Amino acid sequence: MTQLPQTTEKKLGLVIDLDTCVGCHACVTACKGWNTENYGEPLSDTDAYGSNPVGTFLNRVHAYEVEPQNGGCSQTVHFPKSCLHCDDAPCVTVCPTGASYKRQEDGIVLVEEDACIGCGLCAWSCPYGARELDLAAGVMKKCTLCVDRIYNENLPEEDRVPACVRTCPAGARHFGDLADPASNVSRLVAERGGFDLMPEQGTKPTNKYLPPRPKDQLADTDVLSPLLKPVAEEPKGFLGWLDKALEAL
Repeated sequence: MTQLPQTTEKKLGLVIDLDTCVGCHACVTACKGWNTENYGEPLSDTDAYGSNPVGTFLNRVHAYEVEPQNGGCSQTVHFPKSCLHCDDAPCVTVCPTGASYKRQEDGIVLVEEDACIGCGLCAWSCPYGARELDLAAGVMKKCTLCVDRIYNENLPEEDRVPACVRTCPAGARHFGDLADPASNVSRLVAERGGFDLMPEQGTKPTNKYLPPRPKDQLADTDVLSPLLKPVAEEPKGFLGWLDKALEAL
């Protein structure tokens, strides 16, 4: 079985703003594209245009209808989900070949595909359903935080972030070192009350989520009342003359 590092130098991860995400799936397609063309075996698709399409994705977006606890109208929350690169990752400790491991230098959880036998133990142990078996390659697949991208000095600095972060049109995805309290992601978590997904599992996920902001509520007023107020107390001009003429009759 693989051992987890006692500490990591960094805790690279994602902070996802559930208030901003619009569920456009741009992050899903960007992730699929980058990880099919670059790191490891391509992400396969079986019968993609048939009646029973099956494919491997490292990032998925789920949508839920949520009713606020304090009442009010329900709202749709789009919930992106991928590997959370947990501090206490059960997918690592159950791996019989050591293919699944957590890097000490940055905390990223990866799979050594040449050592993976596709047994699926890591998928069974992950409480988030973040691992998928690629049927074509016969190995387990998961989010790599685009490790082949974030350290690539041939790319412009603004592109050295995960493909999902770079692509998000709403700016709902943020990347950085969550071990650094001064980083942009750590400040977002502190300011917005970022939370762990399913903390009761004890996996200590690195990735955090920012909750939806409370929605504005209209006051109990008549919205037409400003339009019904008289423009002037005394008629003027032609209307004033007409009013006086009618009074004289």
